[in-house]
Amino acid sequence: EVQLVESGGGSEQAGESLRLFCAASGFTASRYCVAWFRQAPGKEREGVAVIGMDGRTKYADSVKGRFTISKDNANNTLYLHMNNLKFEDTAMYYCAASDWWWCSGDLRPTSYKYWGQGTQVTVSS
Repeated sequence: EVQLVESGGGSEQAGESLRLFCAASGFTASRYCVAWFRQAPGKEREGVAVIGMDGRTKYADSVKGRFTISKDNANNTLYLHMNNLKFEDTAMYYCAASDWWWCSGDLRPTSYKYWGQGTQVTVSS
């Protein structure tokens, strides 16, 4: 059974940093696309960053240069390093995984099979 469990969320002031973790089990992360999404109240879920099966990364324009996605295949853990946080980064953050062939570089929520329960990030200005 595939499971994704996020942690590391919290409250920070604008300009600060935060790191999110996603512990994966039931599949081999190196063979899947793994990604971070977020959803703010009243808004649609949006893709933040993805690592494709080929290891290439893609970021939403809103987080380029501030967020870094990485993964530890040995420990099946996905990370999201968030620097220079902004108020508009406030959202529930989810990790997701997919083994569909088109998922590399894809930040559409519909391209992902498996989802975690989310971890809240709140940024105060």
